Amino acid sequence: MIVSLKKLKSIVKQLKQQGKKIVFTNGCFDILHRGHITLLKKAKKYGDVLIVGLNTDDSVKRLKGKNRPINPQNVRAEILDSIKYVDYIVLFNEDTPYKLITELRPDVVVKGKDYKPKEIVGWGVVPKVVRVDIVEGFSTTGLIKKIKGTK
Repeated sequence: MIVSLKKLKSIVKQLKQQGKKIVFTNGCFDILHRGHITLLKKAKKYGDVLIVGLNTDDSVKRLKGKNRPINPQNVRAEILDSIKYVDYIVLFNEDTPYKLITELRPDVVVKGKDYKPKEIVGWGVVPKVVRVDIVEGFSTTGLIKKIKGTK
């Protein structure tokens, strides 16, 4: 379900009152690949509800360069919405999900081990930050290079 931050705050409040454990992860999810699916699957195991913060097109462009994203935010959100591990998707326009995390206050933030613990946005804000193994050889940048024949 793709929702606004305002609506999601209300949903999270209700879920927490029901004793549900909220997990959060985020990313651009530009060209969805096995590494993304593995991250989402592992993240879901840490709680009852998985929220994905999805970078907007403007945010992706600032982070990844003028030729990105490949897929527009509405397409990326729709694809994520079809994945069984994902419960809610919320778009954010900032370069990091700090505002989302501070407003939603999830119980757990999950990112790949390609991030050092203190580099993970949410470190020191949420009760638990988890780093999961990444799937080597899978990255959107790598896929783009392979398609272009530059890898």
